[in-house]
Amino acid sequence: MASGLMEVQLVSAKGLKDTDFSGKIDPYVVIQYKTQEHKSSVAGGEGKNPTWNEKFAFKVEYPGAGAPYKLILKIMDHDTFSKDDFLGQATIFVEDLLSLGVENGTSELPPLKYNVVAADKTYCGEIQVGVTFTPKVCTLTIFMTIQSYHVRVKNLLSCFVDMIVGLLMD
Repeated sequence: MASGLMEVQLVSAKGLKDTDFSGKIDPYVVIQYKTQEHKSSVAGGEGKNPTWNEKFAFKVEYPGAGAPYKLILKIMDHDTFSKDDFLGQATIFVEDLLSLGVENGTSELPPLKYNVVAADKTYCGEIQVGVTFTPKVCTLTIFMTIQSYHVRVKNLLSCFVDMIVGLLMD
């Protein structure tokens, strides 16, 4: 199992649906990965086309318990005098990203546009997000792996020597 850091770059959104009577929304994003959660700043006054340009880090274990491996981005409208409104959400599946990162030492999804869907599953805009994953190098794991190979090679050599001695004795 590898552990590492997944960094989410929240760039912007476009075409978000307006839920306020005033015609102005103040969007922010709640980003969830398994049990971890981060909240962006409120893009006050930016309405349907906000820009954040913020980064968030999540601790990741791969493979690990609790699949599926996905980021959930909930877009909310900040309200001062009432409960915040849910505008929609986007889901980014990151299992392939994590697998490539473990294999190659790092992996990246450059900022791409993802559909935002409302509670009734209708399209309600898009959000632009980039994701990178960098596994943490663990020298203990590497040492244990090398030590394990050493034991296997030693056992293989011992069997090989026994086989040659057996042939010579015949």
